[in-house]
Amino acid sequence: MNSIRSLILKSSLFRLPLEANAKNTNEALFKNVFPRSYSMYSPRFIEPTFRLEDQEKLKESGEFAERQFTPVKAALTNQTSSIFYDPIVRKFTNYVMITGQRALARDLVNETFECIKHTQLKKKHQAETDEEKEKIETNPVVIIHKAVENCRPVLQLTPIKRGGIKYQVPVPLTEKRSYFIAMRWLVEAGRDKGRTVKFAEKLARELIEASMNEGRIVKKKQDLHRQCEANRAYAHYRWS
Repeated sequence: MNSIRSLILKSSLFRLPLEANAKNTNEALFKNVFPRSYSMYSPRFIEPTFRLEDQEKLKESGEFAERQFTPVKAALTNQTSSIFYDPIVRKFTNYVMITGQRALARDLVNETFECIKHTQLKKKHQAETDEEKEKIETNPVVIIHKAVENCRPVLQLTPIKRGGIKYQVPVPLTEKRSYFIAMRWLVEAGRDKGRTVKFAEKLARELIEASMNEGRIVKKKQDLHRQCEANRAYAHYRWS
């Protein structure tokens, strides 16, 4: 160990000045020889484009040919080009999951999709005209996308204290936060059920209603926007 230490001290790596905040020589030696690096890629590496739809867009724009000789980072384990991959469904599955039971969460989401499919096909067969049948969506992935988009809030109320009084101040939401709130509301609505009703059946009902811009989750979003509109006089407290 001492021989390795002496070799490092004699090497050109240790000719740089030691860090001033290092408590001892060993800590300064470790920080100098092994600098902090949180990525194995240099800045010239670009993010991977793993979705087939995004690759087609790159080909149409002509950017695909420019990226042929550019180094690309390796895709993450949860990034795949499978036709069954959907970022919204994956995030929704994560919000359904409790205590790390991912397999159970996937089964619940798949069961919810089955309930949605059965309900929509039943409506489609009972429809009398072709126009009514065309309006009924039977794809569960499209339905969950519509439901999340219809439930996304734009504003939320944040308590801000001014002069010893707390005001409910309307604050705009980021896109990531709005998606999180919409999915959380939908999952909570699915769990708020009777003992004789399954989670998948209740969640499927809420998703179908939200996809048609109906139901209590859409009403909850509208009530929140109405409260933000009523408290718009306190909006200037965000910057004061």
